[in-house]
Amino acid sequence: MKVDLFITCLNDALFAQTGRATVQLLRRLGQEVRFNASQTCCGQMHFNTGYQSDALVLIRKFVEDFKDSEVIVAPSGSCVAMIRDLYPRAAEWAGDHALHEATLKLAEKTFELSEFIVNVLKIEDVGAYYPHKVTYHPTCHAVRVLRVGEAPLKLLRNVKGLELLELPQKDQCCGFGGTFAVKNAETSTAMLSDKASSIMQTRAEICTAGDNSCLLHIGGGLSRMQSGTRTVHYAEILASVEKQVRP
Repeated sequence: MKVDLFITCLNDALFAQTGRATVQLLRRLGQEVRFNASQTCCGQMHFNTGYQSDALVLIRKFVEDFKDSEVIVAPSGSCVAMIRDLYPRAAEWAGDHALHEATLKLAEKTFELSEFIVNVLKIEDVGAYYPHKVTYHPTCHAVRVLRVGEAPLKLLRNVKGLELLELPQKDQCCGFGGTFAVKNAETSTAMLSDKASSIMQTRAEICTAGDNSCLLHIGGGLSRMQSGTRTVHYAEILASVEKQVRP
């Protein structure tokens, strides 16, 4: 299958290792990965902050960039939710019938990484090796909008050497929410404190999730609390393999 990778602007700017891990993982699973270098932001930040007209420019560009794709995969639940859920709404709001039809077609072939592997490729064991204690934070967009369900957990449970620890109050938001963390700093900080406390209760070495935006927020809180727990995108865990021991 020809898979077009949408890497997202946050990953491109701050978490290049997640993109590399995603490519490595998909290729190991037999997929032909392509990268359209003209891609840019999906417009989520603009749309959610009230700049819908600016977001429409980015939406139209995204549609043009990926209109010929067979499948689009991104290691970000929030950005995929923007494409599948808010693109059609934005097009309706703009009264652009042609754009609305194009976004509906795009939504049908756009997937978050774990749901693509589990639900489309029908794979639950990707041959990964990661000898660490890990807890998983289900991000809001992945759970509430995309409804990826158990897909990330199915993949993590099959990672050799990984001990998966249950996260208390796992469905609670971490408090990031894009510009919410800036505009409502006190509320966001309180939510982050609760999330970090839950993570620390597990005594995990690693907290993983499917959105680096949430992991950026959580990681900052864990670092300031000197928890000893790091944040790692699950794509990097799934891309890890046991090193070959040479005689």
